[in-house]
Amino acid sequence: MFALKRALKLNKNEATLMVKHAGFRRVAFNMDLSLRTQMYGEGKFSDSKVINEINKLLSDRVKKQPGFAGMNQLSSRVAQNALIDLKGAFSRYRFGQSGHPTFASRRWGQLFTVDSSKGKVVLDTGYTIKIPTLVGTFRLHEPWDCGLVSQTFTISKEGSCWFVSFSVDAERLPVQQPKKILGVDRRIKSFATFSEAEGSKNQVFEAPKPLKQAKTKLATLQRQASRQARGSNNHHKTYARISRLHAGIFCVRKDFLNKLTAYLAKSFKLIKIEDLNVKRMMANHKLAGAISDLGFYEFKRQLTYNCLMYMVTRVLVAQWFPSSLTCSNCGQKQARKLSIRTYNWQSGGVSIDRDLNASINILNREPSAARRIAY
Repeated sequence: MFALKRALKLNKNEATLMVKHAGFRRVAFNMDLSLRTQMYGEGKFSDSKVINEINKLLSDRVKKQPGFAGMNQLSSRVAQNALIDLKGAFSRYRFGQSGHPTFASRRWGQLFTVDSSKGKVVLDTGYTIKIPTLVGTFRLHEPWDCGLVSQTFTISKEGSCWFVSFSVDAERLPVQQPKKILGVDRRIKSFATFSEAEGSKNQVFEAPKPLKQAKTKLATLQRQASRQARGSNNHHKTYARISRLHAGIFCVRKDFLNKLTAYLAKSFKLIKIEDLNVKRMMANHKLAGAISDLGFYEFKRQLTYNCLMYMVTRVLVAQWFPSSLTCSNCGQKQARKLSIRTYNWQSGGVSIDRDLNASINILNREPSAARRIAY
């Protein structure tokens, strides 16, 4: 199964329609969450049963009220999928996978999901798309290369642009990786240092660091917004510019990580990376900004599903393994300050870069079978 995402080319009326549906989803989600929270302690009801009753209340009572009459002109599948999202959020909360569900906010993203109650729909090639339960045909910035079949569609807004995404059942053609083993060391100075088993080849990849580049402009816009009247037109315009700037930062970082992880999965049969505790590293306020700008966690997440996609073996090396403090030539261990970037090992007569030394140690490390994930 693969997910596809395309940018929509909307006119003002179509963009307004998307905003109305996103607002409908937000109202339904927040109303259901508020009622569910108020019912705590009133009996042992499952989340599914309570949410189904709330759905009936929304359809039979709320939509008939004068202030909510506009909901009848929008797709009812938006509210249905909002309840499904809320049910999933409570399920993750029950199992300790996330915190308690919070109210949806327009500032932190506009999105909604619709689906076809008649089953899967066929999408033809070209620059247009027909989204189930939404009136009209919408244009795309990029065409579909082939005909596609799907049932559920999610429409979201990033910055000032709307996107449509959905999943399709398909199998990727097999890829024969030309190289065997790779060791990856992630650092703040250089995003990643790679050591290959064949011929002792080494590569250093520098990340674009979009947040660092846009920090001055972002600070200027945030100061400007703080001096404007809250809720005024100028205030909304400034926050729209901030939103577009954040969307650009996100796209630059994600594009770099997507291309890098796809390249690794297509090139190597076995990839070894250090299992860093990113959350603990972010607790250091001096390094938190740089770590978040590099996207360490996102790199690991994307590398994981790319390894699944291309049938690559990924090995996690324990975070406590002293890869930077061990000589890759003789195995001697010696504590070094973080400011020291080059190691001179007297026992082996080796002078080597700190990150390169760590990547070679990761390459040669053989962790326990429990940390080896073969796909």
